[in-house]
Amino acid sequence: MNQTTHDVIIMGGGLAGLTLALQLRQRLPELDVLVLERRSHPVPEACHKVGESSVEIGAHYFQKVLGLEQHLLDKQLKKFGFRFFFSEGSRDIAAVTELGASRPLPVTSWQIDRGIFENFLGQEVARRGMRFVDSALIRGVELAEDRHAPHSVTWQRAGEPEQTAQARWVIDACGRAGLLKRKLGLARDNAHAAHAVWFRIAERITPDDWSQCAAWRARCVTPTRWLSTNHLVGAGYWVWLIPLASGSHSVGIVADPAYHPLERMNSFERAMEWLAEYQPLLFDDLAAKRDKLQDFAFFRRFSYDCEQVFSAQRWALAGEAGRFLDPFYSPGSDFIAIGNTYITELVARDHAGLPLGAHTKVYEQIFKSFYDSTMALYQDQYGLFGDPEVLPVKIIWDYTYYWSVLAQLFFHGRLTDLAALSHLRDELGHCKKLNVAVQRYVHDWSGLSARRNRPLMLDQASVPWFVELNRSLADSLDEPAFRLRLRESALRLRALATEILDRGSAEQPALDGAALAAAIAAAGGALRGGEAMLFAPLGAEATLPA
Repeated sequence: MNQTTHDVIIMGGGLAGLTLALQLRQRLPELDVLVLERRSHPVPEACHKVGESSVEIGAHYFQKVLGLEQHLLDKQLKKFGFRFFFSEGSRDIAAVTELGASRPLPVTSWQIDRGIFENFLGQEVARRGMRFVDSALIRGVELAEDRHAPHSVTWQRAGEPEQTAQARWVIDACGRAGLLKRKLGLARDNAHAAHAVWFRIAERITPDDWSQCAAWRARCVTPTRWLSTNHLVGAGYWVWLIPLASGSHSVGIVADPAYHPLERMNSFERAMEWLAEYQPLLFDDLAAKRDKLQDFAFFRRFSYDCEQVFSAQRWALAGEAGRFLDPFYSPGSDFIAIGNTYITELVARDHAGLPLGAHTKVYEQIFKSFYDSTMALYQDQYGLFGDPEVLPVKIIWDYTYYWSVLAQLFFHGRLTDLAALSHLRDELGHCKKLNVAVQRYVHDWSGLSARRNRPLMLDQASVPWFVELNRSLADSLDEPAFRLRLRESALRLRALATEILDRGSAEQPALDGAALAAAIAAAGGALRGGEAMLFAPLGAEATLPA
């Protein structure tokens, strides 16, 4: 039996494992890193893995932190933001409410073909001097109890003898297989029971061509809605449309089983029947492309939690090996970026001979807090996805919360800055409580909503403070300026929560706003009389002719 010794063994060479290897090499060039990947490389393009859309944190991680901007520019597609159509049951896309931006916002994100990207990442890991082994099956993992002894991983390529590799650190990046999670009994369910089906079509889907109405087509400065992550939404579900650089298009249906059981969509033909009923415009487009089907897959109850992802015993779980939320808002690559950053910091501390215990516990608490705060955006919220009046309010809040707190921490390199986080503990705590209260409020508001579906566009690019908040992620801030930024963020969220409370109460007098009012008061009291933050009532110029 062959035996090798390394500083870090990463079990899994997908997106989480490969990006972690690059981040470790960037931080500690002297580390000996071994990456073991079960799949053979090169992996197929277009239909390799789901998870194609990135948002600001993940995009910044790939582009700037890992220095992969040139690949993204040359081989992937720039995303035209998120876009939402309240198009259930309609074949006239110009006659429904659209939420999105008329022009790209300042900070770039990407539509990523995972096959192209992971093939590139595997090559890049090898180019940067690390060992990347594909077609490698993990046969066993033994974690050392002694803090000085190495861990041991047994692995094998088909037709070759078993090998044993030892390392001070072992990282499980095996995705949902979760080798260490299963071995250590760390898997935990959550209360989010949604499921997803998805497939890829070897031809572009262009929602820009779904209407010939000149006014509708002129809403965007360029006819490139197809570059958005397009969401077709209805009560209890959403459908994604994501273009891939390979020329294919990804289609997914994500649903709460209380509204739309998985059995209604768990094959391509069943999914098409479901689309014919709920999203007929997309059905019409796909009906002519049936022969272009490349794959089909589904997950029942895709969301899950984990007891622990970082350990002072020198192991960690990366990406989907630990926790997974929901594909709405595309947070997968964000949480890879955040988790990998904490793992890299822990490995660096250990490499420098510094103790891990306190930092491991704090990072675990912070990471779990991020997960719980983000889960509040999804849990029990699918019912309002078909509400053209309330969902846009929720989305403005959700973006604002994301760009004001988590994205600011990541873009400005403060995730592992315990001093800064300690100074801002009160502000961050108030923001988290406000978020929970707003999510409950919009849920209740939607239960009373008339759900008017007006033929207009709610243009995010027309809201100056919203565009500026996005742009501000690119600022360079010193420590005092960063603390001021987070305090301003807390004030902004308080003001927005106040306006949401006022608008909901005005439109639905029976709506109980006591919990949200209490959260606003606890955060410092209501703010009134400033800039209107939600979309102002739209005039006739924003409404299409009958």
